[in-house]
Amino acid sequence: MTTESASGSAAGPERAGGREGGLAAPMRHPIPWQDESWTDPAALDAELRRVFDICHGCRRCFNLCDSFPRLFDLIDESDTGELDSVASEGFKPVVDACTLCDMCFMTKCPYVPPHEFDLDFPHLMLRARAVEAKKGIPVADRELARTDRNGRVMTSSPLVAGLANWASRTGNRVMRKGLEAVAGVDAKAHLPAYARRPLVKEARRTAPAINRDAPGFGRKAVLYATCYGNWNDSAIGQAARAVLAKNGVESEVVHPGCCGMPVLEQGRMAEVADSAREIAHTLAPWIADGYDVIALVPSCALMLKFEWPLILPGNDQVESLARATFDLAEYVVALAKGPGLAPGLGRLERPVTLHLACHARAQNMGAKAAEMLRLIPDMSPAIVERCSGHGGAWGIKKGNFDTALKVGKPVARQAAKGATETGALVSSECPLAGAHILQGVERLAGDDNTAAEPAAGRQTRAPHPIEILAAAYGLADLPAAINEKAAAR
Repeated sequence: MTTESASGSAAGPERAGGREGGLAAPMRHPIPWQDESWTDPAALDAELRRVFDICHGCRRCFNLCDSFPRLFDLIDESDTGELDSVASEGFKPVVDACTLCDMCFMTKCPYVPPHEFDLDFPHLMLRARAVEAKKGIPVADRELARTDRNGRVMTSSPLVAGLANWASRTGNRVMRKGLEAVAGVDAKAHLPAYARRPLVKEARRTAPAINRDAPGFGRKAVLYATCYGNWNDSAIGQAARAVLAKNGVESEVVHPGCCGMPVLEQGRMAEVADSAREIAHTLAPWIADGYDVIALVPSCALMLKFEWPLILPGNDQVESLARATFDLAEYVVALAKGPGLAPGLGRLERPVTLHLACHARAQNMGAKAAEMLRLIPDMSPAIVERCSGHGGAWGIKKGNFDTALKVGKPVARQAAKGATETGALVSSECPLAGAHILQGVERLAGDDNTAAEPAAGRQTRAPHPIEILAAAYGLADLPAAINEKAAAR
């Protein structure tokens, strides 16, 4: 992985040789967020109209996020049926519906750079949000995006974490209705629970023994815990450490701070740049000492590997970190293809339906999570490549949650089908997407998903594939399957 591939050509878009659609691999340009013209409302409007007109004439992205149906309906229902009769005030709902998943850019749009049309729809939506952010961010949205502050408070003691988790359960109708009124978080949306102890603290208490006989012995990795992995669910990090130690890899767990994805979604570019500089500076000594960097969550890996070098091109520490960073599954697969894995992987009785996260696919590295699971004897996961519909904080907001479930309905159907036909366990590289898929399965089954207590035996958590690999090594347990009622639909 190189930053050159992430940043694209500094000379600008190449000509596409007259082809209607580009066939070359997508490439991205650095984001000129410090250029005043980038946040000039008139310049933005002109670019929105240029891009929307091209999208209107193509429509290959119609079945991705809700941005495109909103855009096409907006144009179709205008006086002329063309963009010229659409007022610019109508663009905001289109911008708001983009989840920055990057799938239109990576998989559908034939006009991405190096094509001469030079379309990057997600980064144009990011630009529109940056313009909007200059008018001010609502207090509730600003507070929700303070993931480290919130996590630090909520995990300050097991008692505080327990109270927070009690209050945020979907079954707690009073508290959730209050949160909905104050913060705009839909009362029906699953919210991640807080860990009783942050992963970084847990890692200081216990460290798995390193297998000195493993082919990969001698390698060193620093696990970037990520907000979710550190504050919400330490199981991903613990499984990763156990698998790495089994394979001879020494690991340390750090969390210098949030990668900035929550504020990127709000167009707060300067704050993302600050996070990038700080974290890259903190991790620089580890990289200099020969450590690889592994991000536990795909969205955060995407930030370190691709988005930060586009936001701070030419920053040596940011670019060095991008080159040293691996997605978790990517690292294990590289280990398997290099020195090889330690023996001991056993066959698992339960099949797996594996959801590939959009931000893992946007890293343009191939389906590494699927490759990793295929290392388990007789494991052939059913792959789901469509968007779950969650989209970070977007999917939990009131007014978006039902749309998010609708966007993710095809994924939920595949998950329910796998559970019905084979009893498959649902797994996702993205923990937020995994929970959202399980809510979608519940909705298919006709449940309102607000039960105070989950049904016995119901799958309430979609494990990361590294946890399944850890289970195959006998290092972790797997959760229960989807409940019988959901699976039967």
